[in-house]
Amino acid sequence: MQKLMLNLSSFLDRLTTICIWAAGTGLVFMTAFIAWQVFGRYVLNDTPTWTESTSVMIMGWFIFLGAAVGIREGYHLSFDVILYFLPRKFQLILFSISDVVVAAFSLGMVIYGWQLMANAWNSTIPNIGISGGVVFLSLTMGGGLIFLFSLERLARRASGLPTRRFGDAADEEI
Repeated sequence: MQKLMLNLSSFLDRLTTICIWAAGTGLVFMTAFIAWQVFGRYVLNDTPTWTESTSVMIMGWFIFLGAAVGIREGYHLSFDVILYFLPRKFQLILFSISDVVVAAFSLGMVIYGWQLMANAWNSTIPNIGISGGVVFLSLTMGGGLIFLFSLERLARRASGLPTRRFGDAADEEI
């Protein structure tokens, strides 16, 4: 089981790297598009209308990709002061409960994101001429990645592998 988990983690490491690069690239493009919008508005006196819609769409992508990586690495928002006072067994139980809750929430992101995407697919974003459903694709895919990464954390913990590099203080060997 541990060998399978290590192989899966190796694949997910590469997927995480792709997500980080995609999110970073999206952030750079969004910044460039907004800079072009400001330049067009104040220097050329001709505001490009596509930049704002495109930037908002890209922002959804880098937010959800970044959130998925944050879940995998254990950098998501948490309040874990009490964990430092609990025995290791209880720490691992609470980490697992947290991962189950995150997985359930992300499953909701996938289901409802898919419904939003399907409902908006036949509409068109006028400034950029693409389907309105593309905006919700980031929600659906980000939710799927968060679900996958939460399951990985649960599986690593269940197989006895440490998740220290993924942010669990309880997995540090003393």
